[in-house]
Amino acid sequence: MQEIQEFIAFLEKERNDSPHTVKAYARDLEAFAAFCRDYYGGPWSWAGVDRLAVRGFLAAEQRRGLAKRSVARALSALRTFYRFLNATRGLEVNPARAARTPKLDKTLPTWLDRAEMELLFADAEARALAGGFREVRDLAMLELFYSTGMRLSELAGLNDPDVDLVSDQVKLRGKGKKERIVPLGAPAIAALRNYLRIRDHIATQRGGNRPMFVNMRGKRMTGRGVQLAMKRVFDTLARGKELHVHTLRHSFATHLLDAGADLRSVQELLGHASLGTTQVYTHTSVERLKKVYQQAHPRA
Repeated sequence: MQEIQEFIAFLEKERNDSPHTVKAYARDLEAFAAFCRDYYGGPWSWAGVDRLAVRGFLAAEQRRGLAKRSVARALSALRTFYRFLNATRGLEVNPARAARTPKLDKTLPTWLDRAEMELLFADAEARALAGGFREVRDLAMLELFYSTGMRLSELAGLNDPDVDLVSDQVKLRGKGKKERIVPLGAPAIAALRNYLRIRDHIATQRGGNRPMFVNMRGKRMTGRGVQLAMKRVFDTLARGKELHVHTLRHSFATHLLDAGADLRSVQELLGHASLGTTQVYTHTSVERLKKVYQQAHPRA
């Protein structure tokens, strides 16, 4: 539908939303339009949609097994879309406003403790020493993830000019294309230098926007390619199958806070717009302290 296409273009070009958000919102709105066609059983319009239709759509999404977080996102997509219609078409109704957001279950992020991180790096370093291009590259990506706390999309989008091995820092483009500068640790720099020496023999692209991480064919690695590479690295741990790339970001934040880093600094390093988003890692630290207390205190 034209309205949806215009809205998606607005998200991409004016709001600078992440590609993941844009795709998800487009999918949610197309699903809602399909629901309305069946719900009204004939011609319908955005202006004619009522709150019962919105509630019916959310209930249908839950019945087909969609997680509460995904249903909440679909509702957010509808609310934002109707605000867009109000600004561009003068549409005054917003039936999504009256719908209640599903109560989300509070879950603590999965993270690795120091011993697990040491095992992970020891194995990745041994593979890089004995292996070839792929193993050396995977170690460099692992180091970069843990050294900076960057997101998957941020690593996949890195170009050569973004990484400054002289100043020991990397420029990242986060959600909404917001840029931030994050320091690089010495092990990450060493792993990157080692990887770049090998990469230059197979990379197919030259020039300013040369991708930092490439596959075996010399092309930029996709997000899925990075995920699969990290899955191979995680396989060395007993609970490797339940880990994902974001676990490294969670571990980065948790270890910093455990070591006494202040919340504001960690917020800046992670690129969080809200301090509240970063505070989830303090809960992780508190849970860890409670566990230690229960095990160690004689009157716990």
